[in-house]
Amino acid sequence: MMGAGAIKQFQKRWQQSKYVEGMLYAVGFGGFVYLLTQNIFFGIVGFLVSAGIAVFVLKPWGISSENAVGYIDAHLPQAGFSSGLLLSPANELSDLSKLQQYRVASQLEPILSQLKPPHNLLKATLAMFGLIFLGLAGSFILTKFGNPSGGDSSNTEQISFAPKDSLTNTAEIPELIRTNITIQYPGYTKKGTSNTSDPNIKAVEGSRIIWKLEFDGHVQEVEMDLMGERIGFTKNQESYRLTKTLTASGFYSFTFKDVDGNDYVSDLYSLEMITDEPPMVQIEGLDNYTYFEFDDDKRLMLNTNISDDFGIDDAYIIATVSKGSGESVKFREETVRFDRAIPKGNKRIQLQQPLDLDALKMDPGDELYFYVEALDQKTPSANIARSETYFAVIRDTIADAFAVEGNLGVDLMPDYFRSQRQLIIDTEKLIADRPHISEKDFKFRSNELGFDQKQLRLKYGQFMGDETEMQAAAGQVSNVAGEVDNEEDHGHEDNEDDLLDEYSHKHDSDNEHNLVAEGDNHEHDNENEVDDSLHDYVHNHSDPEASTLFEKSLKAKLRDALDIMWDAELHLRLYEPEKSLPYQYDALKIIQDIKNSSRIYVHRIGFDPPPIKEENRLSGDIGDITNFDKKEAFEYQMPFTSTRETIARLERLILGEKRFDDRDSALFIDAGNELAPKAISEPLKYLKVLQGLRDLEKVANRNKENFKAVQKNLLEVLPDVEDNPMKKAEYRDDINLLYLKELGAYE
Repeated sequence: MMGAGAIKQFQKRWQQSKYVEGMLYAVGFGGFVYLLTQNIFFGIVGFLVSAGIAVFVLKPWGISSENAVGYIDAHLPQAGFSSGLLLSPANELSDLSKLQQYRVASQLEPILSQLKPPHNLLKATLAMFGLIFLGLAGSFILTKFGNPSGGDSSNTEQISFAPKDSLTNTAEIPELIRTNITIQYPGYTKKGTSNTSDPNIKAVEGSRIIWKLEFDGHVQEVEMDLMGERIGFTKNQESYRLTKTLTASGFYSFTFKDVDGNDYVSDLYSLEMITDEPPMVQIEGLDNYTYFEFDDDKRLMLNTNISDDFGIDDAYIIATVSKGSGESVKFREETVRFDRAIPKGNKRIQLQQPLDLDALKMDPGDELYFYVEALDQKTPSANIARSETYFAVIRDTIADAFAVEGNLGVDLMPDYFRSQRQLIIDTEKLIADRPHISEKDFKFRSNELGFDQKQLRLKYGQFMGDETEMQAAAGQVSNVAGEVDNEEDHGHEDNEDDLLDEYSHKHDSDNEHNLVAEGDNHEHDNENEVDDSLHDYVHNHSDPEASTLFEKSLKAKLRDALDIMWDAELHLRLYEPEKSLPYQYDALKIIQDIKNSSRIYVHRIGFDPPPIKEENRLSGDIGDITNFDKKEAFEYQMPFTSTRETIARLERLILGEKRFDDRDSALFIDAGNELAPKAISEPLKYLKVLQGLRDLEKVANRNKENFKAVQKNLLEVLPDVEDNPMKKAEYRDDINLLYLKELGAYE
């Protein structure tokens, strides 16, 4: 029946999906085995075994017609749970069953082909790709870190020899039958011994490399040509052995001589040295400059990360304390060990260490320079690396410093540069005493501090060249009254005693501390009076434009300090010392910066003159004194001389003007040695040229085509010659000059 055929077709498709699912698992496992072993036979065996296991587990043949009918009834409502009637013969069914069979067949025929049988093809596909990926990863790990054992690895023609010249006797040519290269890494790298037959070697600096070559036939001697250095092999029973410590990158080749004296040369191979890098030291979360006040907790927390490619041996902190200033500065260096023991051999460690400035016996004004130094385990001498240098300073606002301005031996700095701190101390004391004193006493002391702040500001203003605000003192009151009564008696008024002199507190006088004699405190109107001895050396500060004692930046800072003092005085006058205190601190900070910036340091250079014979001193005899005259001749030598000569020699070989001989061979070797250092840094550019020069050592490669190819490659890599200054000949005539003139006129 037509309906029974559709069900059979669905059953067949279900079985095929199971077979495909099993094949996907088998392909994944077979690829996994092949990638790990790099052997196609093992891969095929793995595929067949896994395919048999997968098919046995899935059992596609176990899917019967009853399974197909049950799946169709469960997923197609059109079947009406009667799709099983399609498999029954019509003569065995009743009329009602035949009618239902026809109805189900007509409804299932168009949709049954679209019904997909149950399968796990997506899961099997993911498993296949997962196994292949694991095989690739395993192959990479084995290739990268594997250590194949055994020293009898057969030669895979990685080292091949060719005759250097035409053979005189070809009865027996020695053949390289076995090559074993052993790389013994330094012990601190914790890498085992590696054996390979690949002559292109890549190893860590200081590795011990052992070449072992075995020949089928009699060989007189075997040598290695390492960039012009000839190193002979030592015969050990039936093999030839050479041991060398890797100290630099380069290129090398092998040569051997048979019993008849014929020379054979190999290709050019690379010898790459991996440099042991110094440790990486980083300090995190710390500013380069850290400042502490005297009453701060002077501690620094060092969070240090150290890493190395092969292992860390030791780490410590180098701290240098600087005391004093100028010529009296002293330095003390200390080594601070970490509290935590350094685990030797770890490639990455994190260390934390508090650095206490008090424990380093630092005082205000001292500076600390420190960095972290780390050593790796390289032998015989370790690599040393250090972090950036960090600075820590304890501020010093008390120390006095003498500064010389204008290169004069006179101290023009006023005493008031050190009085702002006393104002701060008095203000803080007033704030602390406020709860214990009366309101009247508090306001009086606050007003007095405001008056002292005003005096300090006015003194700074005079130093800047500002006009003074103190025009009339208390002793001049009587003078003003006398002028009203008697305008003519001026002399009497000048000599009149001040009645309030004994009772006044002269804060506003120009000569508060009697810094100048009273007789010299008036203006000199007489031009014949004796001039001030310092008049020619100091600036007139009464003129703001002439006040040039400070450079502009320092004057701007001092002007900022004066503005801040206005605010400090204002709050003191308003009986608000708490608000005045921040302004006083700001003013003190600016004043301290001005004082420090005005220091002058002179660097002393010692000079010890040669001793003079007293009998010849002041004699005027210059007979034995001659002028020093030195002449030195330099011979300019063009770089890459052998390479340039090789290009010319190849041109003659190409034209057939000469035949290849031993001198050509020696010249080509010298040219290769000249280019070898360049090939180490740029192998892609120079390696082809070096290999071409090496191939010319083989008699089979000495033909016109190879000569041209090598010459072309040499011309491509040959650097340009630097131009030498010289006079060049110029040819001019009137026509050319007129032409150039017309071109310039119309541009």
